[in-house]
Amino acid sequence: MIVASADDVLRRLADVPRRRLAIVPSPFQAVPRLAAAVGGPELWLKRDDLLGFGFGGNKVRGLELLVADALAAGADTLVTGAGPQSNHVRATAATAAVAGLGMVAVYWGTEPPASEGNLRLTRLFGAETRFTGEADRTSVDRGIAAVALELAAAGRRPYQIPRGGATALGVVAHVLAADELHRQAVERDAVPELVVLAVGSGATLAGWLLGSAALDLPWRVVGYSVSRPAGEARARVSALAGEAAALLGIDVAPPDDRIDIREGVIGEGYGIPTVAGRAAMELVARREGILLDPTYTAKAFGGYVADLAAGGFAGTDRAVFLHTGGEPALFVGGR
Repeated sequence: MIVASADDVLRRLADVPRRRLAIVPSPFQAVPRLAAAVGGPELWLKRDDLLGFGFGGNKVRGLELLVADALAAGADTLVTGAGPQSNHVRATAATAAVAGLGMVAVYWGTEPPASEGNLRLTRLFGAETRFTGEADRTSVDRGIAAVALELAAAGRRPYQIPRGGATALGVVAHVLAADELHRQAVERDAVPELVVLAVGSGATLAGWLLGSAALDLPWRVVGYSVSRPAGEARARVSALAGEAAALLGIDVAPPDDRIDIREGVIGEGYGIPTVAGRAAMELVARREGILLDPTYTAKAFGGYVADLAAGGFAGTDRAVFLHTGGEPALFVGGR
């Protein structure tokens, strides 16, 4: 690998095959009423919930690269999985539909009594859905592999996508997103010092950290883990960033000491709404008319608010919160 200039990194990014799905750039929006309510820095949102494909969400960015790779490999079916309210699975189902591919979604647990939210949309897009019958989230990984073997034995050509699209290609897509935000911020004379986001599978944060380092972008990135302990998330992010740097042929992976992942926002578990998350959802909705989701963005924004209240981010003049989407999860009973 070589140490590449920012211009060289951008050229390498442009050479990565992709199937255009998203409407980009996603909006870059000031939220002054929200900023006044929470205190702290001037606040902006990067609205990846408005990417304009398959009900949006930043998973669409990674799928542009992953489906291009699947088509180049001659695949006829995408196989992925997660929980029944997965944004990634829903976006993958939409991608399969527009690419003319089959789709099998593998979910942990048992089939819920009602098909709501993202599960309903996944089926609407035409995906076949299966359930592992196990509460363990890692059962999905085994399920994806088993379905791929089954399809291959039947003469199909499956393409496996791990939970959250957490692959080197998925990470590269978020390097592109970091560059997109920087261009918007420069144009608006609103370059932030801080970017805040939710951390699940780790691909989004890995891409933003790699992009910030490789393109010499002038902010720090802070993630709030909504899925697993911070140490485990940090190891995943470090590995994914390294894999993406290798894919691009650059030696610019961010050092581990720059991976700022904070915990304490998960509550009772992944996908289970929290009191702080609900409060964050209400605050953003009532100040700006914008909807967060209970699994990712509400918990992360709640963590940001709590850190501000504790005196965190002192001296920061401008922050951006990455809205990664997920609103279909609001349309599930009790959420």
